[in-house]
Amino acid sequence: MTVDASATAGSPVPAAPASPVPPLTERQEARRQRILRATQQLAARGGFDAVQMREVAELSEVALGTLYRYFPSKIHLLVATMQDQLEQLHDQLRRKPPVSADPGERVAETLMRTFKALQREPHLAEAMMRALTFADRSVSAEVDSVNRLITDVIADAVHAGRPLTRSELAAVRVVTHTWHSTLITWLSGRASISQVKADIDTACTLISQAAAE
Repeated sequence: MTVDASATAGSPVPAAPASPVPPLTERQEARRQRILRATQQLAARGGFDAVQMREVAELSEVALGTLYRYFPSKIHLLVATMQDQLEQLHDQLRRKPPVSADPGERVAETLMRTFKALQREPHLAEAMMRALTFADRSVSAEVDSVNRLITDVIADAVHAGRPLTRSELAAVRVVTHTWHSTLITWLSGRASISQVKADIDTACTLISQAAAE
């Protein structure tokens, strides 16, 4: 009898491939959307502390155990809410994209439109950003999805429909960090919208420079 060397003592045994997560059914997706709408309503009223799992379950008319199967924690729930909000904004930007000939100006306009959308619901914005800040490794997949979505929103403003160059990607990373930090300083009351715009405009000059190379 032959023995597979990978199965001998001291040798790692290859892990079985992970089963793909099946897509949600129409009914499950409708339930998920009710949960996200309830979370948005509670956060818009009272911020991070107003989002409690039992209240979310009651408002969305799902059992508490069902809610935990969809979202294991309040942080998961709020990060998913931010992803949903960004997806809606991305759709709006695709329907009505910025029109400037300069890619840096297009990105700056895109990000300021994002700020203005968040400005309409400051408690909701604060709750979502706190969730991103508090997220640990258990929420890494959801946080990565949010970060990719923010990058996609910016990339579409640079060059919709074609890949970015290495220089443009580097500039996008800097702009993304700037967007994140200015949003936090604005939410904490340490920066005005005009100061936010100045910082965003400055960072977006990197996009213009990279696109011109």
